[in-house]
Amino acid sequence: MKKAKDILNLTNATWGVIGLAIILVFVAIVLAFTHNNGGGDGIQIADDGSHILTVNVSSGDTLSKLLTDQGFTNAQVLEIADVLKSQASVTSLRADSDKIEFVRDDADAPVSKIVIIPSPWRQIEISSLSDGGWTCETVEIQPDKRAVYRAGEILDGDSFYLAGARASIPEGILAQVYDLLAFEMDFERDVRAGQKFSVLYEENFADGQKVDNGNVLAVQFQALRGDVKMYRFKKSDGKIGYYDENGNGAIKSLKRTPINNARVTSSFSYRRKHPVLGYTRAHKGVDFRASTGTPIPAAGAGRVVARGYNSGHGNYIKLRHNASFETLYAHMSKFAKGVVVGTTVKQGQTIGYVGSTGLSTGPHLHYEIIKDGKHVNPMTVKLPAISNLGSADKEKFIEYRKNLDAGIEHLSQHPDWFIQL
Repeated sequence: MKKAKDILNLTNATWGVIGLAIILVFVAIVLAFTHNNGGGDGIQIADDGSHILTVNVSSGDTLSKLLTDQGFTNAQVLEIADVLKSQASVTSLRADSDKIEFVRDDADAPVSKIVIIPSPWRQIEISSLSDGGWTCETVEIQPDKRAVYRAGEILDGDSFYLAGARASIPEGILAQVYDLLAFEMDFERDVRAGQKFSVLYEENFADGQKVDNGNVLAVQFQALRGDVKMYRFKKSDGKIGYYDENGNGAIKSLKRTPINNARVTSSFSYRRKHPVLGYTRAHKGVDFRASTGTPIPAAGAGRVVARGYNSGHGNYIKLRHNASFETLYAHMSKFAKGVVVGTTVKQGQTIGYVGSTGLSTGPHLHYEIIKDGKHVNPMTVKLPAISNLGSADKEKFIEYRKNLDAGIEHLSQHPDWFIQL
Protein backbone atom coordinates (compact mmCIF):
# COMPACT_ATOMS: atom_id res chain seq x y z
CA MET A 1 0.00 0.00 0.00
CA LYS A 2 2.84 2.36 0.84
CA LYS A 3 4.53 1.86 -2.54
CA ALA A 4 1.26 2.31 -4.39
CA LYS A 5 0.67 5.54 -2.50
CA ASP A 6 4.17 6.79 -3.37
CA ILE A 7 3.59 6.03 -7.03
CA LEU A 8 0.29 7.88 -6.93
CA ASN A 9 1.98 10.89 -5.31
CA LEU A 10 4.72 10.82 -7.91
CA THR A 11 2.16 10.76 -10.69
CA ASN A 12 0.32 13.76 -9.21
CA ALA A 13 3.58 15.67 -8.87
CA THR A 14 4.49 14.91 -12.48
CA TRP A 15 1.16 16.21 -13.72
CA GLY A 16 1.60 19.31 -11.59
CA VAL A 17 4.98 20.02 -13.21
CA ILE A 18 3.52 19.51 -16.68
CA GLY A 19 0.62 21.85 -15.91
CA LEU A 20 2.98 24.55 -14.61
CA ALA A 21 5.13 24.21 -17.71
CA ILE A 22 2.10 24.72 -19.96
CA ILE A 23 1.16 27.88 -18.05
CA LEU A 24 4.70 29.27 -18.30
CA VAL A 25 4.81 28.61 -22.05
CA PHE A 26 1.48 30.44 -22.46
CA VAL A 27 2.74 33.42 -20.46
CA ALA A 28 5.94 33.51 -22.52
CA ILE A 29 3.93 33.56 -25.76
CA VAL A 30 1.80 36.45 -24.47
CA LEU A 31 4.88 38.41 -23.36
CA ALA A 32 6.60 37.80 -26.68
CA PHE A 33 3.54 39.01 -28.57
CA THR A 34 3.36 42.14 -26.43
CA HIS A 35 7.08 42.82 -26.91
CA ASN A 36 6.81 42.45 -30.68
CA ASN A 37 4.04 45.02 -30.66
CA GLY A 38 6.40 47.52 -29.00
CA GLY A 39 4.48 47.68 -25.77
CA GLY A 40 1.39 48.79 -27.62
CA ASP A 41 -2.30 48.14 -27.31
CA GLY A 42 -2.38 45.77 -30.30
CA ILE A 43 -3.56 46.14 -33.88
CA GLN A 44 -6.94 47.61 -34.72
CA ILE A 45 -8.73 47.41 -38.05
CA ALA A 46 -10.21 50.76 -39.08
CA ASP A 47 -13.48 51.15 -41.01
CA ASP A 48 -11.51 51.67 -44.23
CA GLY A 49 -9.64 48.38 -43.70
CA SER A 50 -6.34 49.97 -42.67
CA HIS A 51 -4.34 48.39 -39.85
CA ILE A 52 -3.42 50.61 -36.90
CA LEU A 53 -0.78 49.61 -34.35
CA THR A 54 -0.77 51.79 -31.20
CA VAL A 55 2.47 51.97 -29.22
CA ASN A 56 2.73 53.52 -25.76
CA VAL A 57 6.10 55.24 -25.43
CA SER A 58 8.06 53.63 -22.59
CA SER A 59 11.25 54.51 -20.75
CA GLY A 60 14.22 54.08 -23.07
CA ASP A 61 12.15 54.42 -26.26
CA THR A 62 13.36 56.86 -28.88
CA LEU A 63 11.84 57.86 -32.20
CA SER A 64 14.68 56.13 -33.98
CA LYS A 65 14.16 52.87 -32.10
CA LEU A 66 10.40 52.80 -32.58
CA LEU A 67 10.64 53.60 -36.30
CA THR A 68 13.36 50.99 -36.82
CA ASP A 69 11.19 48.40 -35.08
CA GLN A 70 8.54 49.09 -37.73
CA GLY A 71 10.94 48.48 -40.63
CA PHE A 72 12.11 52.01 -41.44
CA THR A 73 15.63 52.46 -42.81
CA ASN A 74 18.14 54.82 -41.21
CA ALA A 75 17.65 57.28 -44.07
CA GLN A 76 13.88 57.27 -43.56
CA VAL A 77 14.29 57.73 -39.80
CA LEU A 78 16.47 60.80 -40.36
CA GLU A 79 14.02 62.26 -42.90
CA ILE A 80 11.00 61.77 -40.61
CA ALA A 81 12.89 63.26 -37.64
CA ASP A 82 13.80 66.30 -39.75
CA VAL A 83 10.16 66.76 -40.85
CA LEU A 84 8.94 66.54 -37.23
CA LYS A 85 11.51 69.10 -36.08
CA SER A 86 10.99 71.62 -38.89
CA GLN A 87 7.20 71.36 -39.27
CA ALA A 88 5.99 70.50 -35.75
CA SER A 89 8.91 71.45 -33.44
CA VAL A 90 8.99 67.88 -32.11
CA THR A 91 12.48 66.66 -31.18
CA SER A 92 11.79 63.97 -28.57
CA LEU A 93 9.14 61.67 -27.14
CA ARG A 94 7.87 61.56 -23.55
CA ALA A 95 7.87 58.19 -21.82
CA ASP A 96 4.62 57.08 -20.15
CA SER A 97 2.81 60.00 -21.81
CA ASP A 98 3.05 60.01 -25.61
CA LYS A 99 1.47 57.44 -27.91
CA ILE A 100 2.31 56.61 -31.53
CA GLU A 101 0.03 55.05 -34.11
CA PHE A 102 1.52 53.27 -37.14
CA VAL A 103 -1.01 53.01 -39.98
CA ARG A 104 -0.74 50.49 -42.84
CA ASP A 105 -3.12 49.99 -45.77
CA ASP A 106 -3.16 46.28 -44.95
CA ALA A 107 -1.31 43.84 -42.73
CA ASP A 108 1.64 43.38 -45.11
CA ALA A 109 1.91 46.96 -46.40
CA PRO A 110 4.59 49.42 -45.26
CA VAL A 111 3.66 52.20 -42.84
CA SER A 112 1.91 54.99 -44.75
CA LYS A 113 1.07 57.23 -41.83
CA ILE A 114 2.45 57.92 -38.36
CA VAL A 115 0.40 59.70 -35.70
CA ILE A 116 2.10 61.03 -32.59
CA ILE A 117 -0.39 61.74 -29.78
CA PRO A 118 1.10 63.94 -27.01
CA SER A 119 -2.30 64.78 -25.51
CA PRO A 120 -5.99 64.02 -26.06
CA TRP A 121 -6.38 67.46 -27.64
CA ARG A 122 -3.44 67.46 -30.06
CA GLN A 123 -1.85 65.04 -32.48
CA ILE A 124 0.88 65.23 -35.12
CA GLU A 125 0.19 63.33 -38.35
CA ILE A 126 3.13 62.36 -40.58
CA SER A 127 1.98 61.06 -43.97
CA SER A 128 3.93 59.52 -46.85
CA LEU A 129 4.00 61.29 -50.20
CA SER A 130 3.87 59.73 -53.66
CA ASP A 131 7.52 60.62 -54.25
CA GLY A 132 8.59 58.69 -51.15
CA GLY A 133 8.93 61.75 -48.92
CA TRP A 134 6.99 62.68 -45.80
CA THR A 135 4.86 65.63 -44.73
CA CYS A 136 3.61 66.68 -41.31
CA GLU A 137 0.40 68.29 -40.00
CA THR A 138 -0.59 69.26 -36.46
CA VAL A 139 -4.25 68.62 -35.66
CA GLU A 140 -5.96 70.35 -32.75
CA ILE A 141 -8.85 68.31 -31.33
CA GLN A 142 -11.76 70.10 -29.72
CA PRO A 143 -12.85 68.49 -26.45
CA ASP A 144 -16.44 67.65 -25.63
CA LYS A 145 -17.00 70.37 -23.02
CA ARG A 146 -19.60 70.07 -20.27
CA ALA A 147 -20.40 72.59 -17.56
CA VAL A 148 -20.98 71.08 -14.12
CA TYR A 149 -22.09 72.70 -10.87
CA ARG A 150 -20.84 72.14 -7.34
CA ALA A 151 -21.96 73.91 -4.16
CA GLY A 152 -20.82 73.79 -0.55
CA GLU A 153 -21.01 75.42 2.83
CA ILE A 154 -18.37 76.46 5.33
CA LEU A 155 -18.69 74.48 8.56
CA ASP A 156 -17.29 75.39 11.94
CA GLY A 157 -13.51 75.06 11.85
CA ASP A 158 -13.40 74.75 8.05
CA SER A 159 -10.96 76.30 5.65
CA PHE A 160 -12.26 77.10 2.18
CA TYR A 161 -10.15 74.28 0.72
CA LEU A 162 -11.58 71.74 3.16
CA ALA A 163 -15.17 72.83 2.46
CA GLY A 164 -14.51 72.80 -1.29
CA ALA A 165 -13.05 69.29 -1.20
CA ARG A 166 -16.05 68.09 0.78
CA ALA A 167 -18.28 69.53 -1.99
CA SER A 168 -16.37 67.36 -4.53
CA ILE A 169 -14.73 70.34 -6.23
CA PRO A 170 -11.49 69.12 -7.88
CA GLU A 171 -8.25 70.48 -6.44
CA GLY A 172 -7.27 72.30 -9.64
CA ILE A 173 -10.65 74.03 -9.83
CA LEU A 174 -10.38 75.02 -6.15
CA ALA A 175 -7.02 76.62 -6.90
CA GLN A 176 -8.58 78.64 -9.74
CA VAL A 177 -11.45 79.74 -7.50
CA TYR A 178 -9.03 80.75 -4.75
CA ASP A 179 -7.01 82.82 -7.22
CA LEU A 180 -10.16 84.63 -8.35
CA LEU A 181 -11.59 85.27 -4.89
CA ALA A 182 -8.22 86.46 -3.57
CA PHE A 183 -8.81 89.73 -5.46
CA GLU A 184 -11.85 90.43 -3.27
CA MET A 185 -11.48 88.48 -0.05
CA ASP A 186 -9.25 87.91 2.94
CA PHE A 187 -9.60 84.15 3.40
CA GLU A 188 -8.42 84.35 6.98
CA ARG A 189 -10.97 86.89 8.17
CA ASP A 190 -13.78 86.76 5.60
CA VAL A 191 -14.54 83.02 5.89
CA ARG A 192 -17.08 82.04 8.55
CA ALA A 193 -19.25 79.02 9.33
CA GLY A 194 -22.56 79.10 7.50
CA GLN A 195 -21.30 80.82 4.36
CA LYS A 196 -22.31 79.14 1.11
CA PHE A 197 -20.44 79.05 -2.17
CA SER A 198 -20.81 77.53 -5.61
CA VAL A 199 -18.79 77.09 -8.77
CA LEU A 200 -19.66 76.29 -12.38
CA TYR A 201 -16.72 74.80 -14.27
CA GLU A 202 -15.84 72.84 -17.41
CA GLU A 203 -15.17 69.12 -17.67
CA ASN A 204 -13.44 67.95 -20.86
CA PHE A 205 -14.44 64.64 -22.44
CA ALA A 206 -13.04 62.60 -25.32
CA ASP A 207 -14.87 59.58 -26.75
CA GLY A 208 -17.32 59.72 -23.86
CA GLN A 209 -14.60 59.56 -21.18
CA LYS A 210 -13.62 62.44 -18.92
CA VAL A 211 -10.03 63.53 -19.51
CA ASP A 212 -9.54 66.63 -17.37
CA ASN A 213 -11.13 69.82 -16.07
CA GLY A 214 -11.23 73.14 -17.89
CA ASN A 215 -11.95 76.68 -16.77
CA VAL A 216 -14.06 78.13 -14.00
CA LEU A 217 -17.11 79.67 -15.70
CA ALA A 218 -18.76 81.26 -12.66
CA VAL A 219 -18.17 81.45 -8.92
CA GLN A 220 -20.31 82.78 -6.07
CA PHE A 221 -19.37 83.24 -2.42
CA GLN A 222 -21.36 84.69 0.48
CA ALA A 223 -18.59 86.88 1.90
CA LEU A 224 -18.90 89.02 5.03
CA ARG A 225 -18.76 92.19 2.97
CA GLY A 226 -21.46 91.01 0.57
CA ASP A 227 -21.91 88.33 -2.08
CA VAL A 228 -19.02 87.97 -4.48
CA LYS A 229 -19.96 86.85 -8.00
CA MET A 230 -17.61 86.40 -10.95
CA TYR A 231 -18.33 85.25 -14.50
CA ARG A 232 -15.92 84.27 -17.27
CA PHE A 233 -16.64 86.17 -20.49
CA LYS A 234 -15.01 86.54 -23.91
CA LYS A 235 -15.01 90.08 -25.27
CA SER A 236 -15.52 91.05 -28.91
CA ASP A 237 -11.75 91.47 -29.32
CA GLY A 238 -11.21 87.84 -28.26
CA LYS A 239 -9.78 88.62 -24.82
CA ILE A 240 -11.17 86.64 -21.89
CA GLY A 241 -11.71 88.01 -18.40
CA TYR A 242 -13.83 87.70 -15.28
CA TYR A 243 -16.53 90.22 -14.45
CA ASP A 244 -19.02 90.83 -11.66
CA GLU A 245 -22.77 90.56 -12.24
CA ASN A 246 -22.89 94.13 -13.57
CA GLY A 247 -20.06 93.68 -16.05
CA ASN A 248 -17.37 95.42 -14.01
CA GLY A 249 -13.91 93.90 -14.10
CA ALA A 250 -13.48 91.36 -11.28
CA ILE A 251 -9.74 90.88 -11.77
CA LYS A 252 -7.97 93.64 -9.89
CA SER A 253 -4.53 95.03 -10.55
CA LEU A 254 -3.32 93.61 -7.21
CA LYS A 255 -4.14 90.64 -5.02
CA ARG A 256 -4.95 91.16 -1.37
CA THR A 257 -3.38 87.81 -0.44
CA PRO A 258 -0.38 86.95 -2.63
CA ILE A 259 0.11 83.42 -1.22
CA ASN A 260 -2.86 81.09 -1.58
CA ASN A 261 -4.20 79.49 1.61
CA ALA A 262 -1.68 81.31 3.84
CA ARG A 263 -2.84 82.29 7.31
CA VAL A 264 -2.79 85.93 8.45
CA THR A 265 -0.74 86.15 11.64
CA SER A 266 -0.58 89.93 11.99
CA SER A 267 -2.84 92.54 10.43
CA PHE A 268 -2.26 96.09 9.26
CA SER A 269 -2.25 98.44 12.26
CA TYR A 270 -1.07 101.90 13.23
CA ARG A 271 -0.24 100.62 16.73
CA ARG A 272 1.19 97.15 17.25
CA LYS A 273 3.63 95.81 19.83
CA HIS A 274 6.57 94.57 17.80
CA PRO A 275 7.29 90.89 18.59
CA VAL A 276 11.06 91.41 18.44
CA LEU A 277 11.64 95.03 19.51
CA GLY A 278 9.03 94.89 22.27
CA TYR A 279 7.59 98.38 21.85
CA THR A 280 4.56 99.71 19.99
CA ARG A 281 4.85 101.05 16.47
CA ALA A 282 2.89 100.97 13.21
CA HIS A 283 2.67 97.68 11.33
CA LYS A 284 2.39 98.90 7.75
CA GLY A 285 1.49 95.61 6.14
CA VAL A 286 0.01 92.16 6.66
CA ASP A 287 1.94 89.06 7.72
CA PHE A 288 1.15 85.67 6.17
CA ARG A 289 2.47 82.52 7.80
CA ALA A 290 4.05 80.06 5.38
CA SER A 291 6.87 77.53 5.52
CA THR A 292 10.40 78.47 4.51
CA GLY A 293 10.86 78.14 0.76
CA THR A 294 7.22 78.74 -0.18
CA PRO A 295 7.17 80.63 -3.52
CA ILE A 296 6.08 84.28 -3.28
CA PRO A 297 4.10 85.42 -6.35
CA ALA A 298 3.94 89.03 -7.48
CA ALA A 299 0.59 90.46 -6.39
CA GLY A 300 0.32 92.25 -9.72
CA ALA A 301 2.21 92.97 -12.91
CA GLY A 302 4.96 95.53 -12.45
CA ARG A 303 8.65 96.35 -12.38
CA VAL A 304 11.21 95.66 -9.65
CA VAL A 305 12.33 99.04 -8.27
CA ALA A 306 14.20 97.76 -5.19
CA ARG A 307 15.83 94.51 -4.14
CA GLY A 308 18.13 94.17 -1.19
CA TYR A 309 18.56 93.64 2.54
CA ASN A 310 17.98 95.78 5.59
CA SER A 311 17.90 95.00 9.30
CA GLY A 312 14.10 95.27 9.55
CA HIS A 313 12.78 93.68 6.36
CA GLY A 314 15.67 91.30 5.78
CA ASN A 315 15.67 90.26 2.14
CA TYR A 316 12.96 92.30 0.41
CA ILE A 317 11.65 93.26 -3.02
CA LYS A 318 9.61 96.30 -3.98
CA LEU A 319 7.47 96.42 -7.14
CA ARG A 320 5.98 99.44 -8.89
CA HIS A 321 2.73 98.57 -10.64
CA ASN A 322 1.57 101.94 -11.98
CA ALA A 323 1.69 105.62 -11.11
CA SER A 324 -0.27 105.01 -7.88
CA PHE A 325 0.51 101.54 -6.51
CA GLU A 326 3.61 99.80 -5.20
CA THR A 327 3.97 96.56 -3.20
CA LEU A 328 6.72 95.32 -0.89
CA TYR A 329 7.59 91.73 0.10
CA ALA A 330 9.87 91.16 3.10
CA HIS A 331 11.73 88.52 5.15
CA MET A 332 12.51 86.40 2.06
CA SER A 333 14.87 83.46 2.41
CA LYS A 334 16.14 84.14 -1.12
CA PHE A 335 15.22 85.92 -4.34
CA ALA A 336 13.94 84.19 -7.46
CA LYS A 337 16.56 83.67 -10.15
CA GLY A 338 16.70 86.50 -12.66
CA VAL A 339 14.55 88.89 -10.62
CA VAL A 340 16.66 92.04 -10.21
CA VAL A 341 16.08 95.78 -10.18
CA GLY A 342 14.55 96.72 -13.52
CA THR A 343 13.00 93.28 -14.16
CA THR A 344 9.41 93.35 -15.43
CA VAL A 345 7.26 90.68 -13.78
CA LYS A 346 3.80 89.28 -14.46
CA GLN A 347 1.02 88.89 -11.93
CA GLY A 348 1.57 85.54 -10.20
CA GLN A 349 5.23 85.24 -11.22
CA THR A 350 7.50 83.96 -8.44
CA ILE A 351 9.79 86.76 -7.23
CA GLY A 352 11.22 85.13 -4.11
CA TYR A 353 10.73 82.58 -1.37
CA VAL A 354 9.39 82.78 2.19
CA GLY A 355 11.96 83.05 4.95
CA SER A 356 12.68 84.69 8.30
CA THR A 357 15.42 87.20 7.55
CA GLY A 358 15.57 90.58 9.32
CA LEU A 359 13.45 91.30 12.41
CA SER A 360 11.35 88.15 12.38
CA THR A 361 10.32 85.48 14.87
CA GLY A 362 9.59 82.81 12.26
CA PRO A 363 9.08 82.18 8.55
CA HIS A 364 6.40 84.39 7.03
CA LEU A 365 5.73 86.94 4.28
CA HIS A 366 5.35 90.58 5.27
CA TYR A 367 3.30 92.21 2.50
CA GLU A 368 2.71 95.95 2.02
CA ILE A 369 0.68 98.01 -0.44
CA ILE A 370 1.71 101.62 -0.96
CA LYS A 371 -0.78 103.95 -2.67
CA ASP A 372 0.37 107.39 -3.77
CA GLY A 373 3.33 107.13 -1.40
CA LYS A 374 1.27 106.14 1.67
CA HIS A 375 0.88 102.69 3.23
CA VAL A 376 -2.67 101.35 3.07
CA ASN A 377 -4.38 98.27 4.46
CA PRO A 378 -4.12 95.51 1.79
CA MET A 379 -7.36 93.97 3.02
CA THR A 380 -9.55 97.05 2.68
CA VAL A 381 -8.01 99.34 0.06
CA LYS A 382 -10.10 99.76 -3.09
CA LEU A 383 -8.16 98.22 -5.98
CA PRO A 384 -8.61 99.16 -9.63
CA ALA A 385 -9.86 96.55 -12.11
CA ILE A 386 -7.54 95.49 -14.90
CA SER A 387 -10.26 95.47 -17.56
CA ASN A 388 -13.82 96.78 -17.72
CA LEU A 389 -16.32 96.17 -20.49
CA GLY A 390 -17.30 98.71 -23.11
CA SER A 391 -20.97 99.45 -23.64
CA ALA A 392 -21.44 96.96 -26.51
CA ASP A 393 -19.64 94.14 -24.70
CA LYS A 394 -21.44 94.94 -21.45
CA GLU A 395 -24.83 94.56 -23.15
CA LYS A 396 -23.79 91.14 -24.50
CA PHE A 397 -22.37 90.17 -21.12
CA ILE A 398 -25.59 90.98 -19.26
CA GLU A 399 -27.57 88.75 -21.62
CA TYR A 400 -24.96 85.99 -21.32
CA ARG A 401 -24.92 86.29 -17.53
CA LYS A 402 -28.71 85.98 -17.33
CA ASN A 403 -28.61 82.78 -19.40
CA LEU A 404 -25.77 81.41 -17.29
CA ASP A 405 -27.62 82.21 -14.06
CA ALA A 406 -30.67 80.37 -15.40
CA GLY A 407 -28.50 77.35 -16.14
CA ILE A 408 -26.94 77.52 -12.68
CA GLU A 409 -30.43 77.61 -11.13
CA HIS A 410 -31.41 74.43 -13.00
CA LEU A 411 -28.17 72.65 -12.05
CA SER A 412 -28.58 73.65 -8.41
CA GLN A 413 -31.86 71.71 -8.42
CA HIS A 414 -30.34 68.79 -10.36
CA PRO A 415 -26.63 68.54 -9.36
CA ASP A 416 -26.13 65.37 -11.44
CA TRP A 417 -27.04 67.20 -14.66
CA PHE A 418 -24.62 69.10 -16.88
CA ILE A 419 -24.81 71.75 -19.58
CA GLN A 420 -23.45 70.76 -22.97
CA LEU A 421 -21.17 73.57 -24.17
